[in-house]
Amino acid sequence: MHRHMKKIYVVVIILGIFLLLFSSVVSGGKGKVYSLTIDGAISPATADYFNRGLALAVDDNADLLLLHLNTPGGLDKSMRVMIQTILDSPIPVVIYVSPKGSRAASAGTYLIYASHIAAMAPATNLGSATPVSIGMIKPPPLDKEKDSGDSSDETDAGDMEIDSVMQHKMVNDAEAYILSLAQLRGRNEKWAMEAVRKASNLSATDALDKNVIDIIAYDEASLIKSLHQREVMVSEKKITINLVDPEVIEFKVDWRTDLLIIITDPSVAYLLLLAGIYGLMFEFLHPGSLLPGTVGAICLLVSLYGLNMLPINLAGLALLLFGIMLMVAEAFVPSFGILGIGGISAFTIGSFMLMDSSIPGYQIAPALIITTSLLSGFIVIFCVSLILKSRRDPLVSGVDELINHLAIAVEDFEGAGRVMIRGEIWQADCEDKIQKEQKVRVKAIDGLRLKVTTED
Repeated sequence: MHRHMKKIYVVVIILGIFLLLFSSVVSGGKGKVYSLTIDGAISPATADYFNRGLALAVDDNADLLLLHLNTPGGLDKSMRVMIQTILDSPIPVVIYVSPKGSRAASAGTYLIYASHIAAMAPATNLGSATPVSIGMIKPPPLDKEKDSGDSSDETDAGDMEIDSVMQHKMVNDAEAYILSLAQLRGRNEKWAMEAVRKASNLSATDALDKNVIDIIAYDEASLIKSLHQREVMVSEKKITINLVDPEVIEFKVDWRTDLLIIITDPSVAYLLLLAGIYGLMFEFLHPGSLLPGTVGAICLLVSLYGLNMLPINLAGLALLLFGIMLMVAEAFVPSFGILGIGGISAFTIGSFMLMDSSIPGYQIAPALIITTSLLSGFIVIFCVSLILKSRRDPLVSGVDELINHLAIAVEDFEGAGRVMIRGEIWQADCEDKIQKEQKVRVKAIDGLRLKVTTED
């Protein structure tokens, strides 16, 4: 009996070990994929969303992060933050230009080159990696154009005429940056230079043929299937991606990203800045109101946070603030419109200069600038008209208000005597002879004595 029990224990132990080994083999083949989606311009909000998603994937021991990308480009600063995160990632980052009809233009091209694995859906494109903030670059003359069949294989540094030293610096910096990414990932270096110098574009099929991307996939499922057992270099280590019926976890855009998108919109940040300044101004003019000052302070702080993330021009911001100061000075130091007109001009010019970027979507709408300028001008004109009107209107308070009013003599006098005006007895001086209860008119006030004349 004792021997039978030992045999049973041995069999149970062997079965347990077998089950553990079997479960580990099965679980080892499965994987976990975090899926993110960026559909729009690369901005501080999208960079924050991407970084948080990747950090969450790393903490959850995911096998890889899959980014669905459709972008016309975006801010250089935000793009570089995302690329630095990709380069430091301990797990593979797969960028997938999808769905069909999407693009990875400008900043999106740099992200494709930085990714561990680059994929595109059919009917998508990438390219146009020229830094747009340098403005338009002259295209090459027609006689220097190369044949379209081999244009991507040869790159001439003089393909574009770059007019200034600053433009040379920006183009060369962008070119060196994308080349370093191409060399790191083993992708087409010559076409990367063309994307910067010529703003060249490629379709998905051409990108695969020219070794710009690694995979063409019709959908997410087929992409994940093609990633299984694929080897990739991550942090100088070669790893093999094992994905068998993986768990796909979608990291959706949350309220934080939505809020960042709103406050980093140039027009919204501009309006918040004005609301903050005018709110605090009203509070200073009417101490104790509390609500305008509180709301103004909140708006100002939020706008400064948003503007800090945007490519603002400090000269434009200084002009805008100087213009507001001049318009406020007009209300306190009337200059018959000189300070007001100067303030409106500085305000308008500063508003147009505020955003130091030519990227679509990162400029303040001209209609909004014109509207706010006209509204500010109307406020200045209204304040000036009130000041001029107050100068023409008679005084309604104080001692000077008595001038030109009628008084009644309370006694006969010649030279000096007493008169009553508004229930008060005043000492009065008059060159004419005055009889009791005679009406006289106040012409001037000298201390506590009235200068009066007879009422003809």
